[in-house]
Amino acid sequence: MNRLQQGDVVLFQGDSITDCGRDRNFSGSLGNGYPLLIDSLFGMKFPELNVTFLNRGISGNRVVDLNGRWQEDCLDLRPDWVSIYIGINDTWRRYDSGDPTSTEDFKSGYRKLIERTKEALDAKLVLVEPFVLPHPEDRRVWREDLDPKITAVRELAVEYGALLVPLDGLFAAASVRREAAFWAPDGVHPSPAGHGLIAKAWLETMGVRLD
Repeated sequence: MNRLQQGDVVLFQGDSITDCGRDRNFSGSLGNGYPLLIDSLFGMKFPELNVTFLNRGISGNRVVDLNGRWQEDCLDLRPDWVSIYIGINDTWRRYDSGDPTSTEDFKSGYRKLIERTKEALDAKLVLVEPFVLPHPEDRRVWREDLDPKITAVRELAVEYGALLVPLDGLFAAASVRREAAFWAPDGVHPSPAGHGLIAKAWLETMGVRLD
C-alpha cells in the first residue's frame, strides 16, 4: 500500500548520488538521478496525489556537512518525508584524503540529524544505506570501513522506526546479473541503470510497486 498521501512533500538529502547535477538556481530541480526517476514514476502512477519531491543533495557531503546545513536545507522546508542517503564519502575520504570518519562519529552525527528532524517536524524518515561495489579493485578494501557504517544506518532505522532502503545487498545481487561496472562505473556513482535500481527500491519501500 502506497504510504505517500495527498499533497505530501518529500525531501531527498545526501551527497553526489542524490545531487546528480541538480540546478542550484532552481529550487525544484531534481537533478538527473534517482530523485527524478522517483518523481517521474510516482507521478505517472499517482497523478491525483499531487506529491512534491525536493532535492537538496550536495556532491561531496558527509554526515557533518548535512548537520551544518540541516536547518536551511531540511527543517525550513517543512517536508512530510525526509529521505537521507549519506555515508560513502565518510568512507571515501579515509582512502583518498587520509580524513576518516569513525563509525562512532558517523552514527552520532546521523543520530543528531534524526533527532533534530523529530524535534522540529512531524516528518517520517526514510534511511537509504550506502553501498560500494568492487570496481575498481581498490574499492574492496573500503568494506572494512563502510560495513560498520551500513550497520549503523540499519540500527538507527530500527531505533527510530524509520523505513530502510537496503541498497548494499541489492547492488551486490544486481552485480550477479551484470558486472559491477554496469551498475556503478566507479563502484560508487550509479549508472542510469543503477539509479533505476535505487528508484525502484525506494518506491517499493514506500509501498509502490511498478509491476
